[in-house]
Amino acid sequence: MACLQKLKEDIRLLETLFVGNHERFQVVSASVDEINVRFIGPNGNKINIIANIMENYPRTPPVWFSESDEAAVTQTLEELTDSITDSSLLAQVHHLVARLCDFYNLTSPSELTRIQPAGSSDDKDEGQGSDMESGDEDDMMYHMEEDPKPATSAEDDVAPEGQALLARLKHAQREQHLTGNVAGSVSATDRLMKELREIYRSEHYKNGAYTIDLVNDSLYEWNVKLKKVDPDSPLAQDLLTLKKKENQDHILLNVLFKDNFPFEPPFVRLVAPTVSNGFVLGGGAICMELLTKQGWSSAYSVESVILQIAATLVKGKARIQFDVKVSQSRAARSF
Repeated sequence: MACLQKLKEDIRLLETLFVGNHERFQVVSASVDEINVRFIGPNGNKINIIANIMENYPRTPPVWFSESDEAAVTQTLEELTDSITDSSLLAQVHHLVARLCDFYNLTSPSELTRIQPAGSSDDKDEGQGSDMESGDEDDMMYHMEEDPKPATSAEDDVAPEGQALLARLKHAQREQHLTGNVAGSVSATDRLMKELREIYRSEHYKNGAYTIDLVNDSLYEWNVKLKKVDPDSPLAQDLLTLKKKENQDHILLNVLFKDNFPFEPPFVRLVAPTVSNGFVLGGGAICMELLTKQGWSSAYSVESVILQIAATLVKGKARIQFDVKVSQSRAARSF
């Protein structure tokens, strides 16, 4: 609750500082799930940028993306993902605006000083002198004690197999840009790369709750192997039986993302084994409000979708049908 209250206060501050007619940076709309901002570049060029605020904020920083393919915007958003250790919304916005102003050789708005992170280089000379308040000294000591570790790479806590895949995907994206044969959209690709990185950092993934495979190394089609559900559920017992009988230890999900992700939900279907109940339709599609346009929010992470599907299967009393061969399954045939 304290984190949510702080987030609301930070949003109100941003809306107060960067109003809709601000000459350089504007907050178009904001909620605790998403903030839509606009940077006014040279010659009045408007650059719209969106940040999704994830469920585990501030442990996970906001996910930034933009339809703009300008190098300044792309590099700045990459920095927010890979280089900025402060995940708070105010610190992220400060870096975003300051860096874009640097790139375009524009004067930073004076309001940035109101959201300047503690200890940043911009204010290193402030507060020094005989009239420094004791409270400032305490704050300085606090930051020194709480941040003794050197900055780490964004990939340091990523599972090893994830590091290899992410490197391969980045190389493929560079090749696509060089040849002009870019797959998908800029915003969807950027968001899916961030989602993939967060999954490889996830404890659920590292603990074997599920695995993922990208079909032909495509960011837009994933095969998810759901390996763990509620251990007290009949479905969990069915999975144990499935492993003994058919040497399969998972429920296979196929996940398709469109170019307009995350503004629309992915399409998910259960491929194998054949499952009855659990809100699974005949062709393998999963009936969940979260996967509809009305129930979807761009703030949902892909991992939260996977875990919610696992919970929905259990809630809906899903059971594996051992008398139906995979080759006979409508979902498997369409897959």
